[in-house]
This record gives sequence, structure tokens and C-alpha cells, in this order.
Amino acid sequence: MAWASKVSFMRFEHGGHVRDLSRLAGCEVGELLDFSANINPLGPPDGLRQVISRHIETLIHYPDPQCQRLREAIASVFSLPATQVVCGNGSTEILYALPHAFSRPPSRIFSPATARDHIVTRAVIPVPSYIDYRVAAARAGLGVTTVTSGPERGFSVDWARVARELAGNELVIVGQPGNPSGAMFDPDELLTLSDRYPATLFLVDEAFADFAPGHETLALHGKANIIVLRSMTKFHGIPGLRLGYALGPERIVERISDALPPWSVGALAQAAGAAILRDRPYADKTRAEVARLRERLHRGLLDLNSGITVFPSVANYLLARLDEPNPDAATLARRLLAHRIAIRVCDNYEGLDDRDASGGKPNGRYFRVAVRAEEENERLLHAISRCLPGRLPRKERIRAGAKPPTPAIMFQGTSSNAGKSVLAAAFCRILLQDGYRVAPFKAQNMSLNSYVTRTGGEMGRAQVVQAQACRLDPDVRMNPVLLKPNSDIGSQVILEGKPVGNMDVNNYIRYKRRVLDTVKANYDALASEVDAMVIEGAGSPGEVNLKKHDIVNMGMAAHARSPVLIVGDIDRGGVFASFVGTMEVLWERERARVAGFIINRFRGQRALLAEAMEYTRDHTGAPVLGVIPYLSDLGLPEEDSVTFKATDKDAARGPDQVEIAIIDLPHISNFTDFDPLALETDVCLRIVREARRLGSPDAVILPGSKNVPNDLAYLRTSDLAERIVALARQGTTIVGVCGGMQMLGNEIADPHGIESHEFHARGGDSHGGAWAGLGLLPLRTILAPEKTLKRVSSRHPESGLTLQGYEIHHGYTSGDNPLPTMITDDGNVIGFSSRSGRISGTYLHGLYDNDAFRRWFIDSLRARRGLAPLGVAARVAYDLEPALDRLAQVVRANLDVEGIYRKMGLE
Repeated sequence: MAWASKVSFMRFEHGGHVRDLSRLAGCEVGELLDFSANINPLGPPDGLRQVISRHIETLIHYPDPQCQRLREAIASVFSLPATQVVCGNGSTEILYALPHAFSRPPSRIFSPATARDHIVTRAVIPVPSYIDYRVAAARAGLGVTTVTSGPERGFSVDWARVARELAGNELVIVGQPGNPSGAMFDPDELLTLSDRYPATLFLVDEAFADFAPGHETLALHGKANIIVLRSMTKFHGIPGLRLGYALGPERIVERISDALPPWSVGALAQAAGAAILRDRPYADKTRAEVARLRERLHRGLLDLNSGITVFPSVANYLLARLDEPNPDAATLARRLLAHRIAIRVCDNYEGLDDRDASGGKPNGRYFRVAVRAEEENERLLHAISRCLPGRLPRKERIRAGAKPPTPAIMFQGTSSNAGKSVLAAAFCRILLQDGYRVAPFKAQNMSLNSYVTRTGGEMGRAQVVQAQACRLDPDVRMNPVLLKPNSDIGSQVILEGKPVGNMDVNNYIRYKRRVLDTVKANYDALASEVDAMVIEGAGSPGEVNLKKHDIVNMGMAAHARSPVLIVGDIDRGGVFASFVGTMEVLWERERARVAGFIINRFRGQRALLAEAMEYTRDHTGAPVLGVIPYLSDLGLPEEDSVTFKATDKDAARGPDQVEIAIIDLPHISNFTDFDPLALETDVCLRIVREARRLGSPDAVILPGSKNVPNDLAYLRTSDLAERIVALARQGTTIVGVCGGMQMLGNEIADPHGIESHEFHARGGDSHGGAWAGLGLLPLRTILAPEKTLKRVSSRHPESGLTLQGYEIHHGYTSGDNPLPTMITDDGNVIGFSSRSGRISGTYLHGLYDNDAFRRWFIDSLRARRGLAPLGVAARVAYDLEPALDRLAQVVRANLDVEGIYRKMGLE
């Protein structure tokens, strides 16, 4: 259907018609951002679901027709007697009942004071105002007089003009604050008027007054002709539950109550209302947060190159006017629907029809927008800037059109050890296989055994495996907080890889609030470098004692704007109860992030789960997205074995060990190439950063580098180059991998400035764009713009083995009659050595992942040291890459990967 033919369908009497609006937008209801209805952006109070669940049992009884407990709770808030409170099925029910009740004599005698009870014949309504004021009055047979206030006074009520319309027996209906303007009037003016006109009844609609800080309800003044209407729908975020009330003199309340149908307020609404009124922290937080969000949204609209006038408001919405007649508000609304955003067009508000003075034709330029969450408000601003020609955000509001957050998916569990870590690693590899740059993240991990990164930082082991699944070097940003328990009640706290002290649980809870920004900054930095993030939670998001200070589960998901998959271990039993129970204790904003469930470690026939899966979806609204079989032998190393076990500081060679030193370059790359060596019990593996710590190892390995010129300069300035050359002359085995091999050669040329640009920027020097290497192999490397990236199979003649791995490098290496030691299947030489075989280099990453070669290499070092070779009997299997691929294959076959990609926002 063309947009032009849809215009008439958009002229709704009220905001919030999400089903019709989503149909017009061509999306699901949950995909529509609804700015047309003014509901608390924080959502309902966190304890609401608990209250409703607890009171399900009351549904077998009729509700209390007098709402006694709810009225007492309301009365307690305002220090009024319960007899001055009447409850309705939403404040709209009371709005419609009141004109009807007072447009005729009372149906019964309430007290001797009834002779002075009001009978109204006419309604006086300041406009623009809520449309149902007029409708309610007209349905009761009242004549309606409107009094217009204009934009010059911010649409605040003109009480002098209202007074001129009063003679007695009127019903004045007014909003405080006004809707759609959000403007407040001076209560003293109304109080004065109520004294001057005691036969006039004043109905003050305070539906949005709770959003105004410091507001005092007019009901507290005890005027005989003032009744206050209040809504719990807007402020408490429960429009679907329907609950409102009125405060006023007892005789007025009695007449309204008599006009209402019996049992109009259900048992659940009564229970919920009484509970949420006690949640004062929620009310305080709402007022503060809405004020902040409203101010930012106000400024953002004004910053659209002054194309919009925005009127001051104290409520959770803003009234705005387009400065130019073309496009009008309805056209803007249609364009925004294409972005799946709905706003409230105000052309059916009297006083806002904005007729063109020259032709008298309607030219509606007014619209209203609700105040929503910050990222949603920013999305609105960006969409408006695209829908209105020339309205681009000013420099200070560029964030409104900033790059959207990096797509992410988070794995949380029903418990610890549900399989989150392994499934996160599998999904990292799946994303990598599908062509995405991906990184793992876990905000906080608890482990006795940590991994030491090349920079000496400590991080959790699981993220090391996940990093390897992404083919990334482990980085403390992937796990910024590590807890190492050292007693039953305390832990050593590691922040960004460094210890900050020992803390008991209470001290850590206080400390955790301070590190939240650090955790977020680590995530943001990592996410900015990749196409997708895979996040792992800790324990369970249902641990209610930890939720308020959570930084690792739903709190992290909210920051990352990530959907959540909840993993349950069916092998333990009770997995479906765990899914349902977890969802029951989540807050509503947390439940909204749950994309589905994953059943892990299943043995048996999947068909037997169908009924339980359907029950879970019916109960929670979330589907089971995967059933992963029990995998008894993943082929992955235990997390302890992945840990790099020794550092240059403490490692000492045992009597039956060979010592291998890895040089820690400032720009080291593919550090995981050497993890398999750490698995071997007869290897003492050390990381060396200083020449004085190099010692006399059996072998020195120069790893890959992301910046060979700088790292070559580092070797020289640190005296490591001199020590390595000296060891080579003594017959020590020297191995270079990728960039390390390039450094072992005679010369490295960079005619295209691939890496020398940064080198020169840091004050480095070269001769004609070329650098002298260590001169241990007769090789010359030319760096080139094209990046070699491929998996290869190569022959190693000396050992007689065929090796698997991959190349990832810039440039080409050749030499003056070096000995070729690795030849690919297509004849390319990717490895060289000296005639003695003691010095060698290769472009083959994953070299030591080959078990037979790794044992051959170690046994060669043993023989030179005078130790007996251990041979096949001592071979340790290290099959991480194929194991990760196998894991990914199994998970992909049993998980709705495409559906998860859609939830992430990936194409």
C-alpha cells in the first residue's frame, strides 16, 4: 500500500495504537518504537511480576468491590482518610463516570450535606487538552465551552478567560500538567477561583503530576469543590493493567463511587497498586531519570538546526512544532514510520489545528513525543534529522546519528557450569567462519587458575579459549575483572590484569560500583575493533541477591544492548523448571532481552522434548533456539592446560626439561602459536622481555609481529638482539615465526610504507625504507600491500612430516641459497634454515599445533642437551583448531544460528 493511501489510518484519537501503527510500519509490535504513548521509560517497578504471581491464587474469588486495602494504601501516601479515595479501572473510567454522576441529582441521600451537592449542566475546558475531557462531558449530556491558551504563554491555562465563562453549576476540567503541552499552571489561581465559584466543580487531572519533582496534589487543600484525578498507568508503566483513582471530599467521592460499576478493579490490579505505591525508590529514580532524559531530548530536538520549536514540559513528553508548514506533522509521522518509529500527530487537538491564516486550511505542524530510554531518544533524533530536509544535528549532537552499537549476543545460564563458556567459544568460531571479525567478553570471572597474557596481565581461562576461537590473542579487555578466591569469604581482585587487593564480599560489592565504568570502557574499546561481540555471563541472572549490583549478566547485556540466550544443562535435570524460574525472577526490562533458551548436554531423542519446549514458550514467551547434544570428548584442552604456566620471573628448568624462551615483542601477534608447547611436561617455557633475563635456554623463539620495524628496533635498544646473536653463535636453536623470521634475515624493505609509517612517526630511522635484520639467515623480505591469508599444508623434509597451519602476513621473503625447510603443496617455500639447522624461520602459523612435529622439535632439543628423546609415547595431543571447528559444526547443526543473527541485527 502506498504511503499516501495510509494517511487516514494514522489519525488516531489517542497515542499508543501499537498494533495499527506496527501494521502501517510493516513490522512486528515489538519492533516499533512507540513515542505516541507517554509511559514511564523505566518500565514497571521491578517487583511487579512477583506481586502478580503471588496473587494469581486470588483469581478464584471476586475482587473487593470497595478496594479497601488499595484505598488505604493510597490514603496513606497522601495522609488522607480512605473515605476520600475512590478507585477505578484506569483514571479514564472515573473521568467518564464523574460528569455523568454530577449531571443529575444524586440517586440516594448520602448525608445531610447533600442539599448542597453539585449538579452541573456545562463543562468548561481549557484547551489544548486531553481529547477525552470533551468526549466524557458530551456523553453525559453537558454543553461544552472551550477556552484556548496559545503558544505565547506555553499553553498554560488562562484563568482570567476561564473565570469569564463561570456562573455556577459548571464542571471545569483541567490537566496539571497539561496534555499535550506538559505545562503546569499556578495552583493558587485555581484555588482562588474555587473560592469565588463554590457552585462550580473543578476536576484536576494529575495523571502525569508524579513526574513533576516537588509537586503537591491539590487534593491536600481540602476544597469542597475540587476533585483530583490520578493515574497509575503512566507513572508506573502499567497501561495494560488499568488502574487509577480520585481524591476529593467524601461526598464527591461517594457520588463518583455510586456511578461506577461494581468490581471494576480486578484483584491483580488492586494487589499491584498497593505494592507499587510502597516503592518510593522507584518513584524517586523515575523523577530524576525522566527529568534528565527529557532535558537531553529537548536539547536534541532544538539542535536540529532550529527547525523545530519545543515547548517546556515537566512531564514525560514534549510538545513540538515544525517551524515550516511543509512537511507537516502527519507527513513527518509517515516518514518516521518507515524507520519503525511512531509519534503523536496533534492535529485533532483543539487549539493545535494550526490553520493557515491566508487560506483557513488545516496545516497541522504540532506533534508530541514521549520521553523514552536514551538510546531510543537518540534513534528518534537521528530519524527526524533524516526525515526533515536540511535538519542535520549540530556538532554537539552528532551522537544522535552515531554508529550503532556493535552487534552482540550474550550467553547466560540457569546456573554455573551450564556450558556457557563452551557455547560462547562455539559461537565465536561460527561467526568467524561466517566472515565476521569477532571478540569474546566476560565482565567478571571467578577462577583460582588464571592465564598470564604476554603483557603480564591476568585473565580468565575461558576467554582465552574463546579468543582462540576468534583467532585473537588473549587480551585483558576480554575479562577486565578476575576474582581469585583466597578464603571462604574473600578473594584477590584483579582489575585489567593487575591485582588491586584482597576483599571480602561486602568490600567488593562497594568496590564493584566504582569499576563499572572501567568494565564498560573495556567492552566499548574491544567492540569498536570488531564486527560482533560474544559475551558470557556468570552464574545465573536469576541470583536475586546479586542483581542490584550486577555488572556481568543483565547489567552488561543492557550496556551492550545485546539479546540474551539462557543456557540450561539438561544432564543435571530440571532444565525447563530452571528456564521458567529464571524468567520469573527477572525484571521486565531484563526479560525483554531474552531471545531464547538453549538446552545443553542432551542425551536422547529430541522429539521427547517437544511438549516441554512448547510449555516453556507458552509460559515465558521465549522459544528454545537449540538443543545441543552431550559432547563427551570435545577435543579442547582443559582450561588449566590453556594457561601459560610459566613466566620469565619464576620459571626454572627441571632436570628432565628443555628450556624454551619466547621473546615478548611490543607488537607481538599470534601469541597463541606457542600454547601447545606449554602442554608438554618436559618443556620449561619462559616469556622474556629483558636481555638480562634471557639466560641460556635450549631454544629462543622470535614470534610474529604487527610492526616489524618497531619490534626490530626494540630488540636492539633492549640489547636482546645482541644476546640472541651471541646465543646463535654458541649453537643455541633460534626459531622465527612470520615477522620473527623476517627479523632473522639480512634485510626488511618497506617500499609501500606498510609498517614504516608508524615507525617514522615514533622517531625511528631507516635507510631508504629498509632495515638491517639480525643477519642470522640469508633472507630478504619485501613488505607488500597484499595480505596473504590462507590455510596451507607443507612438507618438512628434515622430520619427514606434513604440517598443517595458515599464513597471515604482508610481504614476500627470499634468500641467497638458504635451506628450504617447509614447502607447500603448490611448491612455495615458506620455511628456511641455516645449513646447521640450528637457526630456522617459517611463515607457518600453528606450527606447534602439529603434535608429531612438536614432539620431534622437543626431542631434537633433548638430544642436543644430552637427554633421551621421549618419542611417540610422550606425545601430547593438541588439536585446538580442528576441535573448535568440530564444536562449531555440532553447535551450528543444533542451533538456530540464522534466527540468532537476526536478533543481533546481523545481515
